[in-house]
Amino acid sequence: MRFFTLTLLIISALISATSALAHQLSTAYVKLDINDQGLITGEWQVRLYDLEQAIGVDSDGDGKLRWRELQTRADSVNQYLANQLVIHRGDSKCTLVLSDEWKIDSHFNEAYLLVPLRAQCALAGAIRVNYSAFFKEDAEHKLLLNLHSDAAISSRVLSDSQREIDWDVASGSVWTTVGEFVYQGMVHIWIGIDHILFLLSLLLTCVLVRRGGQWFAQASVRRIVINTTWIVTAFTLAHSITLSATALGLINFSSRWIEVGIAISVLFIALNNIFPLVTRLGWLTFAFGLLHGMGFAGVLGELGLPADQQLLTVLAFNLGVEIGQMAIVLLLLPLFIFVRNQIWYARYALTGTSIVIALVSMQWVVERWIG
Repeated sequence: MRFFTLTLLIISALISATSALAHQLSTAYVKLDINDQGLITGEWQVRLYDLEQAIGVDSDGDGKLRWRELQTRADSVNQYLANQLVIHRGDSKCTLVLSDEWKIDSHFNEAYLLVPLRAQCALAGAIRVNYSAFFKEDAEHKLLLNLHSDAAISSRVLSDSQREIDWDVASGSVWTTVGEFVYQGMVHIWIGIDHILFLLSLLLTCVLVRRGGQWFAQASVRRIVINTTWIVTAFTLAHSITLSATALGLINFSSRWIEVGIAISVLFIALNNIFPLVTRLGWLTFAFGLLHGMGFAGVLGELGLPADQQLLTVLAFNLGVEIGQMAIVLLLLPLFIFVRNQIWYARYALTGTSIVIALVSMQWVVERWIG
């Protein structure tokens, strides 16, 4: 029973820590192009909601940001942004200038302010970028940084834990980009509580067998491993297909309904543990995996794809998702194998954990449906 109690405490902690977390991220975008004269040109795309949280641009407090309010606060906006992005080349700080020729754009139904920028740097040396915007307001904030010169291209992700990067303008950095997106894929399955609970719901019954309307421990570890491998492979294959197809623009579905579908998939698997309608989960897992893949693609889309390295970054992100997923499986499955013969596991732990997951996923369904 201690294991059951610990499992429920872990689930509760995860839920309370991520209760407001969906797939919508606090993300900014900076694109920098450097020429042979040390001149950097580019643009900075900032989410209006993040600006409001950081400096308060909604002057009348009605919850709606208007163009007039932005213009009124132009000096404050530019001053804030200029203090949060520092570029060096070699030992010299670049002179950064932000333009007032703003535009409005959107990413995933979020309004963004587009701020053109330029910076004059030294003629030689590595580029160092230090970024500190919005981390105080949202520790999960990310900056997707695209760097381009005649000799090299790189895409990097800056976060609260890594606010600074160095870029050698004279050398290519494809593998650095690959490493960044592998890492981001791993992180985003680990912070995706709905994906974690979906996997947890599946793994709970992988160590059991259904006989006479009841769950019993599966005696054969070999059979457990084979069954788990089939289920995980089906999920992996499915979400890899839709992640790639969605990220590359081959298919496109409403993110709202994808999120509703993901919540329903978690709810169904949790209820199926309590009232089994389907005991062979391979094909069902494949079907639900298609939905989860589109959810992963939404995260990747918010991070942004380098125009000249789209396929590479999609494959790297997908690899990161698989590594993150296997880490979860390798952590949980041995624990479930170890305790599967305890009488409380099939009677109480499976049912109790599944009830908690079902209640959480029902809340998600309602929130995402009406949201």
